[in-house]
Amino acid sequence: MNFAAEILAGIPSELPKAKDRNPQLSHAPVRRTVLNTTEKKLALKNALRYFPSKWHSELAPEFLAELDSYGHIYMYRFMPNYAIYARPVNEYPCQTIQTAAIMLMIQNNLDPAIAQHPEELITYGGNGSVFQNWAQYLLTMKYLATMTDKQTLNVYSGHPQGLFPSSTAAPRVVVTNGMMVPNYSSTADFEKFNALGVTQYGQMTAGSYMYIGPQGIVHGTAITLMNAFRKKGFYGKDTAGKIFLTAGLGGMSGAQTKAGNIVGCITVCAEVNPHAAIKRKEQGWVDELIEGLDELVERVKLAQNQKEIVSLAYLGNVVDVWERFDEESIDVTIGSDQTSLHNPYSGGYYPVGLSFNEANALMAGAADEFKNYVQNSLKCQAASINRHVAKGTYFFDYGNAFLLECSRAGADIMAPNGIDFRYPSYVEDILGPMCFDYGFGPFRWVCTSGSDSDLDITDRIAKEVMEEIKLQAPAEIEQQLQDNINWIVAAKENRLVVGSKSRILYADAEGRAKIALRFNQAIKTGKLSAPVVLGRDHHDVSGTDSPFRETSNIYDGSRFTADMAIHNVIGDSFRGATWVSIHNGGGVGWGEVTNGGFGMVLDGTEEAAEKLQNMLFYDVNNGIARRSWARNKEARFAIEREMERSPCLTVTLPNLVDNELLDGLNM
Repeated sequence: MNFAAEILAGIPSELPKAKDRNPQLSHAPVRRTVLNTTEKKLALKNALRYFPSKWHSELAPEFLAELDSYGHIYMYRFMPNYAIYARPVNEYPCQTIQTAAIMLMIQNNLDPAIAQHPEELITYGGNGSVFQNWAQYLLTMKYLATMTDKQTLNVYSGHPQGLFPSSTAAPRVVVTNGMMVPNYSSTADFEKFNALGVTQYGQMTAGSYMYIGPQGIVHGTAITLMNAFRKKGFYGKDTAGKIFLTAGLGGMSGAQTKAGNIVGCITVCAEVNPHAAIKRKEQGWVDELIEGLDELVERVKLAQNQKEIVSLAYLGNVVDVWERFDEESIDVTIGSDQTSLHNPYSGGYYPVGLSFNEANALMAGAADEFKNYVQNSLKCQAASINRHVAKGTYFFDYGNAFLLECSRAGADIMAPNGIDFRYPSYVEDILGPMCFDYGFGPFRWVCTSGSDSDLDITDRIAKEVMEEIKLQAPAEIEQQLQDNINWIVAAKENRLVVGSKSRILYADAEGRAKIALRFNQAIKTGKLSAPVVLGRDHHDVSGTDSPFRETSNIYDGSRFTADMAIHNVIGDSFRGATWVSIHNGGGVGWGEVTNGGFGMVLDGTEEAAEKLQNMLFYDVNNGIARRSWARNKEARFAIEREMERSPCLTVTLPNLVDNELLDGLNM
């Protein structure tokens, strides 16, 4: 059976033979056993309902073995026989080019060159899933291949609920992930309901089919890191030989070393999983792998003395690095951590004192003991970071719940008021006031032709548009524009593409719409050979309500509300998005954030041109309006400028209150 036929078959008509996991791939950590006997039976009934009853007697013991062995039913037997990667869009069977583009994006998320644990359908973050099991994948791909432009596919936490009559103006797919009744959204709830097969953690762009490999976070990390060095007075002057110390090379965090090279410093990134470190070295994201602490110290001192620009992956625990660098008086200029601490006890963070294999065994077999190891490790790490900061290190939380989990562990990480953390989130200090409040966020596109020449053309178009905008731009946003012009100029030489032919840059509503219109015109005239998919990371101006990350610089008390993300998804739906997604969780953990995202297919038509202008304008400015209402001065500037540009926009503005008036009241 060829590729197209296998897609159209969906669940196969004959039971395939059992398959073994590929030992050459990285596999998800074993999830701990959380279901009792009655609940296990329910999980099996939930899994078996995808298949005809004549198969149940053979599949039931197999699925039970998966549940007992791995803590989840993945249905390995139903992994497809074809290779999974982003094929050119014309190779997908379809009734409409829009759904073919969505299939391309799904397969890109599951490409073994990109996905963290591909056979468990996990893209990044340890548990960021595209689907819960392979039956869901097979059904979804069949639905997409057969649906018309007057149908919409509903996807419930990976499960394709079905095709419903719709209209050409409606989204082709509506995705939800992990949406729970609010009082049932704890980590324990997630473990139970995920094991039952009724919900999943879609992360930010895994379960919304918008991950483009580590390039996305390379850009965000590079922007963050260059501005962190600016805060220290080094960027643009003398970053060579300065150290950026961090952790995590799996999934998205593998981009840190590449970003460090782009910014021009020494990056030391610790990683306990050899598979992840070796993968990043093979992909060119890391310059050197180092296994011993003594060797690392010697190499770092040499790099400092020679003012090198180099990325070093240390195969070991970052706590050991922080402590050893303290003992050796090695200056760390910038410090952070990007391990998956939204998932601290199931593979997102590996504690010091245990090997990688020992930790995996303990988390599956002795959960309480493993939790103690994690919390003690976080306390040690925080204490060492505090000593470095006292010597001058600038440390920021990378929005991965590092400080949150440190606080829960009882680490010395709180500010004197006992409420705030002593270190800022990178959004509070950098991306919020410097980028998000002005409307700049991660705009991305994918050339569905799979052609390098198409990607080169889009790079040139984006550069030309930003240069044109910069000629008339106010001083407040000139730096953001120039940073992204520099980025796009260097993007190809930095070899950032893994998987789909994609690109990312930070742009505001004006930039996004103008770039997209040029793309659409280039498709219409044949300059671009195939449609282009537009999207963004949920990590953006308005797509996410996340009190410890994206909205951490919202100070009016509303950062714990989620109205903005919900409005974005609803608003994008009727303004022209090809697909939309809303997630419970993403980046900082289940129950900690609400994420909204979209995808849009540009096909060169007038309808696409109209949709992109309406939708991109709203998608950005809804967030700026909210940030302005929170009294963020940069957002107030941005929304007032937008109202001058766009007479149809009228936004409620806050009246500022004199603090002395309130201080004088008897409270």
